[in-house]
Amino acid sequence: MLSRTADNLYWMARYIERAENVARVLDVTYNMSLLPSDSSNEHDLWNAVLEIAGIRHIFDSTYPTINATNVIKHLVMDSHNPSSIYSTLRSARENARAVRVAMTVETWENMNTLWLEFGQYIKQDLTQSGLGEFCEWVKSRSHLFRGVCFGTMLRDDAFNFVRLGTFMERADNTARLLDVKYEVLIPQQAANDGAVDYYEWSAVLRSVSAFQAYQKVYSDAIDPVKVSELLVLRQDMPRSLHACYAEIMPILRQVAGARQTEAERLAGQTHATLHYGRMLDILKDGLHTFLDDFILANRRLGDEIQRSFLNATV
Repeated sequence: MLSRTADNLYWMARYIERAENVARVLDVTYNMSLLPSDSSNEHDLWNAVLEIAGIRHIFDSTYPTINATNVIKHLVMDSHNPSSIYSTLRSARENARAVRVAMTVETWENMNTLWLEFGQYIKQDLTQSGLGEFCEWVKSRSHLFRGVCFGTMLRDDAFNFVRLGTFMERADNTARLLDVKYEVLIPQQAANDGAVDYYEWSAVLRSVSAFQAYQKVYSDAIDPVKVSELLVLRQDMPRSLHACYAEIMPILRQVAGARQTEAERLAGQTHATLHYGRMLDILKDGLHTFLDDFILANRRLGDEIQRSFLNATV
């Protein structure tokens, strides 16, 4: 496959996944903001969204204060924010249009319809009403995109690069979400004599569609350590770090063929840490340290994938 085509397919999938991840965090945060709280808690709540997205510096250059209205504007329709839902969906469609011949007709039509339907939301003021409905639409369209790809594409390199982009982006988002939320909620738990904020930790689980999975696996009250274990080490949890790398490893083997690549070595190194790791050992060194190291390793792997297989140079 041409590296240019692989690049377009890989980033198309990453942008779709990124839009879904932003919608998930926004939806849960907005629902949490409706609970009674003081203004400082509201600031921390919406600041966490910016930290998860990794765009606090972009936000600060445009908006004077952190509040629900400004953060929603910035993350939904702000064309100057490359991680806004508007920007990511636009970029996904542009990448798809560049490689229409590498996709099935159904995949392209699904992507094109997504962008046309998105137009109905552009003129709406989602800071006032309709944010929940919009976020559900983004999530459902992302699910539909993956389903159409899985159900219609030949299992060749094009399919592999779409899947690779999805899991690379998903791993990064899950790590960022858990890192930011854990750092915010654990000090609050200590200040409240060890009382776990049920609603906050439930929101973390719901943002990755893991609330029911947690109840099924642990059959217990919500515990931050078990939440972390579910989202880091459980391979049977679809959005966990372990599950993402269990998908990334065989994909890299397939696209590399007979040659040995640095990307496969880096992925194998991270996968081994997740596959053989134990939560107690991770917590002993600090979850924040572990997740920071993971995010950096995932970024290095992304750079190596770009160098080894894709069009753009890093």
